[in-house]
Amino acid sequence: MELKEKVLRRLESSRGEYLSGEQLAKDCGVSRNAVWKCVRALKEDGIQIGSVRNRGYVLLAESDALTACGVEKFLKHDFSLTVLKSTGSTNDEVKALANAGAPEWTAVLAEEQSAGRGRYRRPFDSPAGSGVYVSILLRPKFSAAETLFITACAAVAVCDAIAEVAKKEAAIKWVNDIFLDGRKVCGILTEASFDVESGGLAYAVVGIGVNVKDREFPKELAGVAGSVFGEGEYPAEGRARIAAAILERFRTCYEQIPARTFFAEYKRRSFVIGRRVLVCSGNLEEEADVLDLDENCFLRVRFADGRERLLSAGEVRLRLV
Repeated sequence: MELKEKVLRRLESSRGEYLSGEQLAKDCGVSRNAVWKCVRALKEDGIQIGSVRNRGYVLLAESDALTACGVEKFLKHDFSLTVLKSTGSTNDEVKALANAGAPEWTAVLAEEQSAGRGRYRRPFDSPAGSGVYVSILLRPKFSAAETLFITACAAVAVCDAIAEVAKKEAAIKWVNDIFLDGRKVCGILTEASFDVESGGLAYAVVGIGVNVKDREFPKELAGVAGSVFGEGEYPAEGRARIAAAILERFRTCYEQIPARTFFAEYKRRSFVIGRRVLVCSGNLEEEADVLDLDENCFLRVRFADGRERLLSAGEVRLRLV
């Protein structure tokens, strides 16, 4: 473990309380001068650390920088976490780790993404300091057909995390978008790699991007996007709490995929059932009424001429009429 991480973990464990340079040096097995240099480097990384002569150093209670130890203290399960200051895409980071042999439940978070993306490679706005952008490595042991439920599990996990941390009821727009008060606050992208020899799944990566803090959105998103917390609502360590809750809830949900325990909650939170939508698939653009979700999370719709059709994830785009 690098000295910066040792010092940060020690400060995180006593957040809001002062630790002397002498105590930090003793705990980390280094000199006080080494601690001073390390604290200076952490401040340059955006970590809010206060210092008072004869009292020492303190990780300020209002510090909101995402760190691995800051997220881990809210976790019950073991994850291999990496937090990056900036990256192109957390999904791409995790895919590189997967190809290098990283184990399941490796996860990468980033303060910002310069090339975040959603389905159909649409860009996902991922500015620094305002959201949670996390990708998780999975090595599924269940059938290939059941891997279709990964995105649905992630959607339920995000809704549960928002309920836990923000005390708000989010809804799912089939298949991978999370909405609050009519605004999109989260997008989910699951990508998979197949083993050529076996024909099975080598691994899957589920990427989750959540708008957490209240902010101004680009003009093209202003009428669509929203945030989990409104002005004045954001709690201390809100992003770390949301990130940890998503990881915990998703892991529990994912491990129960064969039992389909997620399905009832996914269906309950779906807000397209009973609504009229515009089905967009290839050259088809046609209004239809959403009748139900089947046990595979396929959407059953009825067109004006009475035709009924099951829509699978990745087959269509939906725009609410």
